[in-house]
Amino acid sequence: MAGRIKPITTAAVIFFLVSAVAPLFVSSWATLFALILAKGIVVLGIVLLLQAGQVSFGHAMFFAIGAYTSAFWGKYIGGGDILLYLVLGGISSTVFGLIVGLFVVRYREIFFGMLNLAFSMVLWSLLEKMFPYTNGADGIRVARPGLLGFVFTPETFQYVILYVSLLIAAAAFYGVQRYLESPLGHMLRAIKSNETRLEYLGMSARRVLLIGYVISAFLGGIGGTLVAIIQQIATPEFGFWTKSGEFVFIAILGGGAHAFGAFAGAAMFEWVRFYAAAHLADSWQLILGVVLIVIILYAPNGLIGLRQRYRQSGKGGR
Repeated sequence: MAGRIKPITTAAVIFFLVSAVAPLFVSSWATLFALILAKGIVVLGIVLLLQAGQVSFGHAMFFAIGAYTSAFWGKYIGGGDILLYLVLGGISSTVFGLIVGLFVVRYREIFFGMLNLAFSMVLWSLLEKMFPYTNGADGIRVARPGLLGFVFTPETFQYVILYVSLLIAAAAFYGVQRYLESPLGHMLRAIKSNETRLEYLGMSARRVLLIGYVISAFLGGIGGTLVAIIQQIATPEFGFWTKSGEFVFIAILGGGAHAFGAFAGAAMFEWVRFYAAAHLADSWQLILGVVLIVIILYAPNGLIGLRQRYRQSGKGGR
């Protein structure tokens, strides 16, 4: 087991180093890498739930809550700091995740996924309809915040938010992987393999799943806050079902066997979309669809599984 994890961990370290260094040479990559890291944080939450065999089709609600928390603060209170937005976004998404989680952890598989979708669509509808407070489909602009009292120019700010995202992403990656390797993480996997046996051992499957769900919601809120700051806007689209589908797409693309799958999938997704949209504005979704089909056919466990499969075939050849 340790032999399989180590190369992936090395790949993760290389990825984070590239994220830190590459934008220094190509300034246009700073925002791209920041988005990859922010979305990777959100997808870490999806990866957590996949360990229990559960797929959330409404995880964008936490993404939207984090984003709108920053937007509301800036609109109604004014000012703001990146760290303050992150704290508020994390708290609000965690509280909401606990409330929703108390309902959804009672269900499994398709019922779990669809109930999450229902909550997400209720939130999206509220964001769309409460125009006096949310500006409806136009969304709310998120003014560029400072950091620890410092104010930055747009050119400098893109690097500030990049490195803030990088630090949070690295910490989230480490924390989630340690969680997956902990007894609580193994209990989460037991929900997928044999939930009845877990109950016989005196462990509450609902409680184990609820803990994972709340952590997942927290990660979603942090990622949503970062994306709102990066794009300087929060719109109802952040909570729409297609955004939830995007996160699930990225999780499948990267693979759920290791926490790094969230960032591998996010990197592939954003790079393909970035370059495909630049050259084939109306066809980038088609290209992403073809990529996903290839991954499902030849690497059912995602990019991470493809790496492990390659190593195993190499050993077999020797």
